[in-house]
Amino acid sequence: MRLFIAIALPEAVQDALADLGNGLPGARWVAPENLHLTLRFLGEVDRRDAEDIDAALAEIRAPGFPLNIAGVDRFGDNRRVRQLWAGVEPHPGLLHLQSKVESAVVRSGLAPERRKFKPHITLARFKSNPGDKLGAFLSRHGLFRLPPFQVDRFGLYSSFLSSGGSIYSEEAMYELAPDLAAVQAGEG
Repeated sequence: MRLFIAIALPEAVQDALADLGNGLPGARWVAPENLHLTLRFLGEVDRRDAEDIDAALAEIRAPGFPLNIAGVDRFGDNRRVRQLWAGVEPHPGLLHLQSKVESAVVRSGLAPERRKFKPHITLARFKSNPGDKLGAFLSRHGLFRLPPFQVDRFGLYSSFLSSGGSIYSEEAMYELAPDLAAVQAGEG
């Protein structure tokens, strides 16, 4: 199974992000229903490891938090742009949850992630360099901002690569505590 751990986005947020999806040659835009915030990519995992990961994630106790999406940018340089993304402000609650997810994954037997967590939502991937149009796009949408929304759960997802793009399926969902006091009353 090809797995990742992510925060799903409300439909209104998916729609607002999808509205950005035009005007860049060579861009393969992510389908609105596939837009999400990845907390940890796991890759190919066998069924037994997936069960261990699920059990470890189910033990996470963390508070919900507001998520703010602001700005757009890219991964890569001017010669080789790889991805276009919407920025996510690094709220302490988000960083806390991601840290707990990473610890759970490592406890279940997977290697630690080597890359630093950079919260973002991938909007498009590029087959070819969009040239000068990318700079204009980034300038036009540089002040892009959505109203915050409350994150109250995260999930374990599988990804199947098809000729039409990736197909994501929710494998498990994990609730977050409504507030910090609820977490402090439990295991933390």
